[in-house]
Amino acid sequence: MKVANLAQLHECIVACRACPRLVQWRERVAREKRAAFRDQQYWGRPVPGFGDPHARLLVCGLAPAAHGGNRTGRVFTGDRSGDWLYGALFRAGFANQSTSTHRGDGLRLKDCYVSACVRCAPPANKPTPSERDACLPYLVDEMRFLTRVRVIVCLGAFAWDGALRALRTAGSIAAPKPRFGHGSESVIGRYVLLGCYHPSQQNTFTKRLTPAMLDAVFRRARQLVAQRVLEVSSR
Repeated sequence: MKVANLAQLHECIVACRACPRLVQWRERVAREKRAAFRDQQYWGRPVPGFGDPHARLLVCGLAPAAHGGNRTGRVFTGDRSGDWLYGALFRAGFANQSTSTHRGDGLRLKDCYVSACVRCAPPANKPTPSERDACLPYLVDEMRFLTRVRVIVCLGAFAWDGALRALRTAGSIAAPKPRFGHGSESVIGRYVLLGCYHPSQQNTFTKRLTPAMLDAVFRRARQLVAQRVLEVSSR
């Protein structure tokens, strides 16, 4: 389906039923629920991106969490990963508050848009290659509509690869393929890709990722946004 703007893209994403395994899993989780959220109405559908449509920074993750975005209907909302991410965005000046608990909590992003490579919560947080590929056009369209984006922070190797695939599909070529690493940077056309370990509990509990490391990434993102805008405008 051809869409003309972000609003239409959001509607298309939310209505998607392209991947039977993901549809079955997200809806099962929404029915059975976690005990702590038994009284809540789960979203149970694909989760669109969220943020400032005029953003210069795009943050890309893997997929919604089963009891996070799949419950709340907003990416990186209602789970520990979101606590880390939005806390860092707040400290870097990209968000008006440091917490993200539900869609009506008042959170607003400034010059930042948050998305994911896969829009449905996958079992064990592991989408299949075909599920990954089925979702890719949504990220490509988001980049097409987010015309001011100049920096893409990729949370994890999966998001790094997904962003590269989206850029390749959109006509930006990166050869040889740049390798992911925390703090790694790669210039591709008008964009700079910035690598960051995913703020999952697997990384934060083991201190592979610390608040200081996450803050450093978003300080660098702010510097790169200003730098890229100046470079592009001077051409």
